[in-house]
Amino acid sequence: MDPSAEHTMIAVPPGRVTLSDRRTQRSWAVELAPYRLGAFPVTRALYAQVTGERPGTARGDRLPVESVSWWDAVRFCNALSRRDGLAPAYRRDADGEGVTWDATADGYRLPTEAEWEYACRAGTTGPHYGPLDEVAWYRGTSRERIHEVGGRRPNPWGFHDMLGNVWDWCWDVYDAEVYATYRVLRGGGWFDEHWSCRASARRRSHPSFRVDDVGFRVARSLGA
Repeated sequence: MDPSAEHTMIAVPPGRVTLSDRRTQRSWAVELAPYRLGAFPVTRALYAQVTGERPGTARGDRLPVESVSWWDAVRFCNALSRRDGLAPAYRRDADGEGVTWDATADGYRLPTEAEWEYACRAGTTGPHYGPLDEVAWYRGTSRERIHEVGGRRPNPWGFHDMLGNVWDWCWDVYDAEVYATYRVLRGGGWFDEHWSCRASARRRSHPSFRVDDVGFRVARSLGA
């Protein structure tokens, strides 16, 4: 993969996606404005360029960055925005306990989970956008280790590693009434069984959580 490709953003058209939660048996539809989303998860090389840090134990510039918290991902988005001359999308609340998203900012941000699932599905309707062994690094194919981004077949819109390799942090709170500030994770990782690597699968974790199969990709609003 060309090193410059690691920061490729793909324009996603407006549309509608229906999300569902197996725990609560609830489903809900979301209308989406057009946006851009990273074709790949953020790599270790890009993360190091922007932050000077190389978290995690795996070695390789083209590997997805992992062992990053939701807070780490938010800070990265703002740092990347400043580097590229864009308005940061996030502001830390005065009490330091929360963050506000400025929807008018043109900088980088985390995708909402609706944006994530819409881009993952790319017009498909099944649990996967292709045969799982061809599109995802999961327990059945990964040999229980992380892999370089872009090594599996992309979905119809050109997104790689939407399923498997690393889970992606999303902007959304999972369920504020039950899980307080826990944020949404999507996509499944290299250590997960096939049932976790589905377009509709939702996981949750505390925003300070760091582990070796969780990373993220960046989004940008169009017309912000």
